[in-house]
Amino acid sequence: MAVRAVRGAVQLDRDEPEHMHEQVSALLTAILERNALDPDDLISVWFTATPDLHSDFPAAAARKLGITDVPLICAQELDVQGAMPRVVRILAHIETPLSKSDVAHVYLGAAGSLRKDIAQ
Repeated sequence: MAVRAVRGAVQLDRDEPEHMHEQVSALLTAILERNALDPDDLISVWFTATPDLHSDFPAAAARKLGITDVPLICAQELDVQGAMPRVVRILAHIETPLSKSDVAHVYLGAAGSLRKDIAQ
């Protein structure tokens, strides 16, 4: 089984805990489904949020999904002028038989414009 990394992002409409949990849960679920993964395949997950998001930790959504025995960490994105606002990004390390080129990176909604080169 190989160790791979999978990326993803979602733009939130507003900075509210419930909305963040809903959107981050949708992103995590899509990453798992599109890569035929289950939570046991997760090694660790990094979450980043743009500086305008501060209502809750994105990792809290993973815990609500039942992902409780995977190391999770949250960090703040660089505050780059002109960057897309209200974005949560994920970098997950996974165990998978997929090749690097077969890993499905998931960018939901408007966040799809962030990485057109790898968004599927």
